[in-house]
Amino acid sequence: MNLLITGCCGHIGSYIAQNVYKIKKIKKTILVDNIKSNRFCSLFNLNKKNKLKFLLRDVSITNSLNDIKKIDYVIHCASMTNAEKSFSKKSEMYKNNLNCLRNVIKFCKKNNSKLIHLSSTSVYGKQTKIVDENCEKKYLKPQSPYADIKLIEERMLKKMSKELSYITYRFGTISGVSSGIRFHTAVNKFCFNAAINENINVYKTALHQYRPYLSLRDAFKVFKFSIENDFFKNDIFNALSGNYTVDQILKKIKKYKKNIKIKLVSSRIMNQLSYHVSDKKINNAGLYLNSKIDLDIKETIKLLKNI
Repeated sequence: MNLLITGCCGHIGSYIAQNVYKIKKIKKTILVDNIKSNRFCSLFNLNKKNKLKFLLRDVSITNSLNDIKKIDYVIHCASMTNAEKSFSKKSEMYKNNLNCLRNVIKFCKKNNSKLIHLSSTSVYGKQTKIVDENCEKKYLKPQSPYADIKLIEERMLKKMSKELSYITYRFGTISGVSSGIRFHTAVNKFCFNAAINENINVYKTALHQYRPYLSLRDAFKVFKFSIENDFFKNDIFNALSGNYTVDQILKKIKKYKKNIKIKLVSSRIMNQLSYHVSDKKINNAGLYLNSKIDLDIKETIKLLKNI
């Protein structure tokens, strides 16, 4: 079986590329990225056990994947991210991310490839104790253009249910170390600021708000599970390692960096919402995600120990 990974140089994509040999079915993997992030280091020293081929492509460009053949599975990671900065790049992000998915859908239909699509738990906006995949449409209130795009993508795929085999995972905020690691999401950003003795900026309303987090190790388990079990239900599943408050995350960081400085700040995506995201649906499918965010924090702080 052959796999295509779009956005292979990103935080998640680079982790999959390094570990894809652990997915038993996969014999060959095509890696695609436009390298606009300049993360060439994601391609350094990839595991020799993987049969990898890299192609420099911009997935947002029509027909950019046309010469790629015989692909059984696609993991689609190619997109512009960073929810907070998505306000200043709103039109660019809508155009890029939606074009990427349109072209991937076209490719999958043409090649009869099965698609793993990544969405985000940031689509939820219901102020309640717990939310799940059956959350009513009126309570899906994305707080940023990035999250709004994810909802649009989900609806695009739903319309294609009769023409395409896919699975959508709403990922919690990613934590953990990869060669393409980024530091704009909460845990990684906090770890970086702590390591260089800078203020950890926390939204004024966020300190005791619960949010879902997902370790990279659990994210990989999701991809492995889907492919090895042919788990493509044309449906949506939450994927998270646990629900934590920002305060709880900061206490985990203090285990490895005791003297951290916290500064409360305002932001456009600041809100009063606090919720737990349910993982019951994915558990019922036979997949349990419970990797320790503490270990991700420890490994991230260790990366920066000499500065």
